Amino acid sequence: MSSPPILGGASLFTGFTKLCKGLAVVLVAGHIVVQIFPSAVNYLALIPARTIPFAWNLLTAGYIEQSIYGVVASTLCLLIMGKLLEPVWGSKEFLKFIFIVNFLTSVCVFITAISLYYITRQENYLYMPISGFQGILAGFLVGTKQIIPDQELSLLRLKAKWFPSLMLLIAIVISFFTAESAKYLPTIIFGTYMSWIYLRYFHRKPETKLRGDPSDDFAFSSFFPEFLRPVIDPIASIFHRMLCGRFETSTEAHGHTLGGAPLPGSDPIEASRRRERGARALEERLAAERLATARSAEELKKDVSENV
Repeated sequence: MSSPPILGGASLFTGFTKLCKGLAVVLVAGHIVVQIFPSAVNYLALIPARTIPFAWNLLTAGYIEQSIYGVVASTLCLLIMGKLLEPVWGSKEFLKFIFIVNFLTSVCVFITAISLYYITRQENYLYMPISGFQGILAGFLVGTKQIIPDQELSLLRLKAKWFPSLMLLIAIVISFFTAESAKYLPTIIFGTYMSWIYLRYFHRKPETKLRGDPSDDFAFSSFFPEFLRPVIDPIASIFHRMLCGRFETSTEAHGHTLGGAPLPGSDPIEASRRRERGARALEERLAAERLATARSAEELKKDVSENV
């Protein structure tokens, strides 16, 4: 039996969470501020040459959309994807994910811009204002891939596990045809990678208090087509040992294994159970929204008949 499609029908624009509505207000407010006070971009956006001493732009840049198209797209995507992820992760972990991914993405973009300047000696890398929510949105797609990988987007019949890869591919292709790619492409790439690192190794599962998702279905190579995985896996394993060997040692030392066997929440079986919970939570939310829509239609029909 195929998985029910997601993001379809009248439920697309209903059932938004309070936290996501609050974050949407932050995005809209940030856009209004930079429109009324254009000079505010110099203090709120990420401008590598000014990050020191204006270090706070590593935090604020992700919430500043400079164009009306950007703020509309980011707000809608936040509300829609937030109502899928927040019920599964919990509000606290959802907010923590946004904060951490936004900060780490900004740090990586800053380091990349400084490195490109020293390599090319082009000052535009130092003074280009970089901002936008696209790095966190890329992270949301990675989260969707993790919890409901086999769900389908009703419009395209595309499984959720391919959302991050498709977004990256489209962004890279577009970058060949626009001079503005430096403002968004690094943010999308690092947003995708940092969110995967966080969810793979550090994300705390509320039900078990353990961290990470070691399942093969969420391995780094799962972002690539099947025929490339034999090439990607050996390379990824090298970086895995370099970057995360200490973390794995710490995990074992703190009792996440028992007699060589992983405790619940630290093995692929627990990851599969989490995906099942995510799919079940999604189905329950969609069913509730369909029921509410049906009731509203029935009440409207009743009112019309009474007035007649």
